[in-house]
Amino acid sequence: MPRNDRGVADDGAVYGDHDQQHGGAGGHLPATKKNVQLVGKVGVHDRGQGRVADVGVLGNFAYEAAFSSPTCVNGGVYVFDIKNLSQPKEIGFIPTAAGSFVGEGIQAEHVKLASGFRGDLLLFNNEICDATQPAPVGGATLVDVSDPYHPRVLASGFGDVDDPAAPAHAVHSAFMWDAGNGKEYAVLVDDDESADVDIFDITDPAHPVKVAEHDLAALFPQILQPNAGLDTVFFHDVVVRKVGNRQIMLASYWDAGYVKLDVTDPAHPVYVADSDFTNPDPELLAQTGTRLSPEGNGHEAEFTKDNRYIIGADEDFGPTRILGSTDDGTSFSGAQGGQAQLGADKSLAGTTVYVGRACTADGAIPPPPATGGPYIAVVQRGTCTFNEKQANVEAVTANGGYAGTIVFNREGDGGCGAFGMTVDATKPIISVDRKTGYSFFDAESQYDPAACAAGPADGSAPVPFALGAVGDKVTVTAKFDGWGYVHLYKNGTGKLQELDTYAIPEAMDPGHAAGFGALSVHEVATSHCDPSLAYFSYYAGGFRVTKIKDNKLVEVGRFIDEGGNDFWGVQVFQRDGVEYVAASDRDFGLYIFRYTGP
Repeated sequence: MPRNDRGVADDGAVYGDHDQQHGGAGGHLPATKKNVQLVGKVGVHDRGQGRVADVGVLGNFAYEAAFSSPTCVNGGVYVFDIKNLSQPKEIGFIPTAAGSFVGEGIQAEHVKLASGFRGDLLLFNNEICDATQPAPVGGATLVDVSDPYHPRVLASGFGDVDDPAAPAHAVHSAFMWDAGNGKEYAVLVDDDESADVDIFDITDPAHPVKVAEHDLAALFPQILQPNAGLDTVFFHDVVVRKVGNRQIMLASYWDAGYVKLDVTDPAHPVYVADSDFTNPDPELLAQTGTRLSPEGNGHEAEFTKDNRYIIGADEDFGPTRILGSTDDGTSFSGAQGGQAQLGADKSLAGTTVYVGRACTADGAIPPPPATGGPYIAVVQRGTCTFNEKQANVEAVTANGGYAGTIVFNREGDGGCGAFGMTVDATKPIISVDRKTGYSFFDAESQYDPAACAAGPADGSAPVPFALGAVGDKVTVTAKFDGWGYVHLYKNGTGKLQELDTYAIPEAMDPGHAAGFGALSVHEVATSHCDPSLAYFSYYAGGFRVTKIKDNKLVEVGRFIDEGGNDFWGVQVFQRDGVEYVAASDRDFGLYIFRYTGP
């Protein structure tokens, strides 16, 4: 089961100490408006919950990604004519392959390339939601949109390939840049391996050529924060900007933060700077007085227009974290998955029982003992989906069944460490790292991290305790730690200096931990006109605008529509000397805004 940096592996795993990325939470905040004009909006033709993802703009046209939700059908790109900003209209759809969908990586550029191609080029990512389809594609796709009414696919599903008979690795995001002299490159966020920075020469957009692939954690170990609980490290998003005569990449690398590289020679990147997460979590401390370690989750970042600052957006869909202990004094942490989550300061206690992988093909799950409950099922990740595992655990009714489930990680690439889950569940389900799973049965001394990393990724590795083994009594408690928020860094070299953080107040309020939608920031777009101005898609928190004042992020504008919003992407563009922002609402379609404040 390959690692998937977006968050969903074949079994439904989410990589990071959070419940899920890109949705799931219901409800919304009240409508609000300050210093923001709604210029126009239009819904996509097949709108539904979670249907729309990222957004890009070029000239008189906008492009929005068609995501995998609510079902894995009709992935691709919506095309909009926005010549009349007050009355945008959908004019077409560019499908990707059946079984694939488009998410984070939507970008359009006007290019003049040494290969002879002149025109408007659209780049989008491909992820796979149904590998059983005849020909799903991973990688990325390049489309000639010089005439957006008649788009022409130039290269479909190009990317890193292990098996020529199989699709390219799934890609979560993509970005292209002009390297000068008619040269164009694209960087792809590889979901499937630790060498996840894949760079292609797309100077001939019909025939992309792989230049290099990089594992930034291996190349530049200084970006890591060891012994800080920030060990979920992968490439998530990226921009590249020309600074002087150098090409500078800003890579969002989840628990490794934001990494700045010189990619003038993309085959040989040079470290420039990176960020660390402040301990204790500064925004949580400032708004609630609570001292907890940082969550990490460096999701997306941009430079300000004048390059003085970097603004980073940490995505965190889990407003609580699990803190646990065993009756023999072992402390551990985990993440909740599923709908039946423990509320803030609520606990689950029980004696652990190892029930194997809990896959249907493995046979019946052992019931808990007849006395001494309540009991918690401990499951090894692997082979089947989390939904299948949880359904099988919840189906056990003998001796009162299990009060909850703890899933510990498998071996192999993408295994061993912390992870999260998206699970259909009516009882609490929690994920922990593999060593913690061993500790429930007093076997932590037999855990070997090197052997774990090299082990099979299908959950077939044996464990040093028997099926049905009764282990420690555990108590897990959900602690409120807020939703994802924004960081302001002083741009420079070496370790970036954090100047400030920003979150909407509801995101740090335990009373908004559930029932108001996802209150995490998602993306930032810095102004092309004002170096102090930035725009944010804040999911159910709506559209937000900040200014940098005295090295602080100050909210100066906001918009939430009647009935709520769920904004994924933001993209700045100009028309007749005026700056506008396109924003993608996951459940609706396209919004166009103008900031009207000072």
